[in-house]
Amino acid sequence: MKSSDYVSTRFGKVITAMITPFNDDMTLDLPGAVQLAKWLEKNGSDGLVLAGTTGEGPVLNDNEKIELFREVSSSVGIPVIANTGSNDTEHSIELTKRASATNIAAILAVTPYYSRPPQSGIEMHFKAVAAATSLPVIIYDIPVRTGRKVEYKTLKKLLTKIDNIVGVKDAAGDVVETSKLMHEVPEAEIYSGDDALTFALVCHGAKGVIGVATHWCGHEMFKMIRYILEGKLGEARKIHNLMLDSFMFETSLEAPNPIPAKAVMKTLGLPSGKCRLPLGEVESVYATAEKIVEPFKSDYIF
Repeated sequence: MKSSDYVSTRFGKVITAMITPFNDDMTLDLPGAVQLAKWLEKNGSDGLVLAGTTGEGPVLNDNEKIELFREVSSSVGIPVIANTGSNDTEHSIELTKRASATNIAAILAVTPYYSRPPQSGIEMHFKAVAAATSLPVIIYDIPVRTGRKVEYKTLKKLLTKIDNIVGVKDAAGDVVETSKLMHEVPEAEIYSGDDALTFALVCHGAKGVIGVATHWCGHEMFKMIRYILEGKLGEARKIHNLMLDSFMFETSLEAPNPIPAKAVMKTLGLPSGKCRLPLGEVESVYATAEKIVEPFKSDYIF
């Protein structure tokens, strides 16, 4: 099944937070990024996020990000979402303006990290980013990395009061609270930001996933979501269970994301390269990567 067979959201249902390939000298591999994006488009992804956590956004400079946004968005036929967020509001505004001049479909804005702002500061930050663009904005809520949860009341206010804040990439791990948000703001486009919780969140009404394991099991994730929407929960659960090892692999404490994702792409002969420091490379993950892709190889389109 191709992703184009079952799309009912403007950004897609299986959106891959794409790794950023680097050359051996750690410079940005733009041709490799385009090649990888096209491969993902053929292998279950009906949307992409660039320069997010998995894309090593914190270690890309602004010019690299704009080049990445421009080249990839002009090379694929699926929506490309650009992460322009940082812990500096003025910086986020400037990058959002520059990104909006490329062919991207939407902005991903992460919660300001490290400074741990109050909810009032978080709210004002997202309002400022949204005001810098006419594009749709998706809030990325990932407290395990940012140190701050975007509280339910803040999310609800932003989604209902700011016209172009349209959704949330939810990696907060609270299915009940997210379910409540989807119930009370049904027009919001909520995506699972945690592959392992996608089954549960889609059952509660999420539009799909912005995932990492979708680099190598995109077809299966797509089938699982389709089965859920068709009410075939038993079939969906089988696919969820098939992907469980992948979910555990990508969240390894020994080699945190995106180290495992890059190892899998390298194993498949696709552009990847090492992660820039401070992540680097963990050699031991390659043996596991070989095993992780085995159940899905028969579906790949090269």
